[in-house]
Amino acid sequence: MRRLAIFLALCAGVAAGAGPAPDASKRPVGRAGSTAMMMTTAGAIVRPARDPVAAAVAAAVAERGQGLRVSLRPALRSPTVEMRAIARRQERARGAVCGVPDIQGEYVGAVPGRLGGCGIDEAVRVRSVSGVGLTQKSVMDCTTAKALKTWLEATAKPALRSQGGGLSRLRVAAHYSCRTRNNKAGGRISEHGKGRAIDISGFVLADGSTVTVLKGWTARGTSRTLRQMHRGACGPFGTVLGPEADSYHLDHFHFDTARYRNGSYCR
Repeated sequence: MRRLAIFLALCAGVAAGAGPAPDASKRPVGRAGSTAMMMTTAGAIVRPARDPVAAAVAAAVAERGQGLRVSLRPALRSPTVEMRAIARRQERARGAVCGVPDIQGEYVGAVPGRLGGCGIDEAVRVRSVSGVGLTQKSVMDCTTAKALKTWLEATAKPALRSQGGGLSRLRVAAHYSCRTRNNKAGGRISEHGKGRAIDISGFVLADGSTVTVLKGWTARGTSRTLRQMHRGACGPFGTVLGPEADSYHLDHFHFDTARYRNGSYCR
């Protein structure tokens, strides 16, 4: 009984000294401007992120009242477009020579020469370069094929871009031929006989018209263009000869990849 009386007395004292029950939760209340959620004018709820950058984006969205309108994910090509691109790459790779897809043709291999100094160790027969066809398949080495590609892309195609729909084909006058220079008896072997030369007599345009070296070199509408192409070949090729070089080259450009100690020889 005594213990019960003591217990009751203690309970009464606690009740007497205690204040009124709390009328509000003790959970912390966020400061103004840092609400747990922000409501946009469009009614969308944006939850603030812990990352400062993400938080800034969320604040901007809330302020403007609209979400991001454009996705930042890169647009992917459709399966049809992708398959066509793959097919084109495969088609080009099947006909590629010299390890360059833009040089199309076939491997020939070693070409023996009937004269001393003639022949090619590893020859290719080229039918098109950088999308420009050759009027006859031309046998040469890969160094010459790559020089032709460089000249076409850097000079010839840009020079003819605004004429007749652009360059379509090269009119080839000569390529590999085991002979002496200018076919002179007893002369030195021509670079043609080594697979390092190509002669071009004209340029066939997309509309079917042709600009020839013979007539176009002095013609008002084509003279500047042909001279530009002649100059542009000096560098990619070691030897560049045109109508002003000599009487043998009045009607064509001669390009070859022979190299000289003093640089390219261009006339």
